[in-house]
Amino acid sequence: MSPTTPTIALCGAGMIARAHASAAAALGLKVVAVASRTPERASALADAIGARAVGYDDLPAGADVVVVCTPPQCHTDDAVRMLEAGAAVVLEKPLCRTLSEADRLVEAAERHGGRLLYAENLAYAPVFGRMLTLADRVGTPTHLEVRTLSPLPQWGDFTSDDWGGGALFDLGVHPLALVMLLANATGSGRPTSVRATLRGGAGHGTDEHAEVTLGFATGFSATVIASWQATQPQWDLQLAGDRGVVRAELMPTVRLEWNGDEVALAPTKVVPAVIEQFGYSGQLAAFVHDLDARRHPTMSAAVGREVLQVVMGAYRSAGTEGSTVTLPIAERDNRTPLDWWHRRGATGLTTP
Repeated sequence: MSPTTPTIALCGAGMIARAHASAAAALGLKVVAVASRTPERASALADAIGARAVGYDDLPAGADVVVVCTPPQCHTDDAVRMLEAGAAVVLEKPLCRTLSEADRLVEAAERHGGRLLYAENLAYAPVFGRMLTLADRVGTPTHLEVRTLSPLPQWGDFTSDDWGGGALFDLGVHPLALVMLLANATGSGRPTSVRATLRGGAGHGTDEHAEVTLGFATGFSATVIASWQATQPQWDLQLAGDRGVVRAELMPTVRLEWNGDEVALAPTKVVPAVIEQFGYSGQLAAFVHDLDARRHPTMSAAVGREVLQVVMGAYRSAGTEGSTVTLPIAERDNRTPLDWWHRRGATGLTTP
């Protein structure tokens, strides 16, 4: 492998795969192969970016890095297979569907030198990076809230039981990860408890709206709201303390404020701008540097598991009328988030 100029393969050919292809192009990295459950989609994307369409069994098809952006139920098998074939892996969020699968991914990543990036792209968004640099200026934190409010997606299988969870599982992992990073930056450490309420939607059994409270050992608490019941996208973050307030916005515009005054952000260099603004090019660049230095990425499989355990705790809480669930969750478990919300065991039977 040539670490500074690795070749890329895409395992999946949907909208997110196209975002990763654009990130690779922005960095001057070549996508050499595309695979999809739908061969026609693989061919269409491959033709558009000058790659070749291949079957899943052909991957990694000579590529140094494989971006896995298949449905969550496929993530573990796809990522482990790519690692064992010698490729580094960028694994799309959510990490996987169960804590047992997460443990398998963490163990596989460790066996292969940590060559797996948990693709929480917003952790690499420039506006969030600037927000982190201001976090220690707020003083003792008093308020932290992150919201990702969007209309229900009209593409993909997000509301199917096979996906594993709804708005909190798929969309909510973004704000949960950002809350955890901000809390750690302000000295609150890792969350020690979680409470949640979920609201479903018509025609399916998944959640469309989630409100989550994370508790920390310091006594501080943070709020996450993830929803597919908004009429327009609104993604924002606010951190307040006894010395100041920092607020960031990702949708509908990208902006940063300190105590109400706008903070200038560097102009974007990537076209389309969203690829840089939402961290896709930044996370791939960081991963390439990590591979070159033979170090584990900041957003590792272990971090992905930490986010997933908070998700699991939130669905457990919602399935027990908003009770407080203690973190961390150490045990291996084969239940999906929806299993916990609907109080079904791994066999689908109702649990006491």
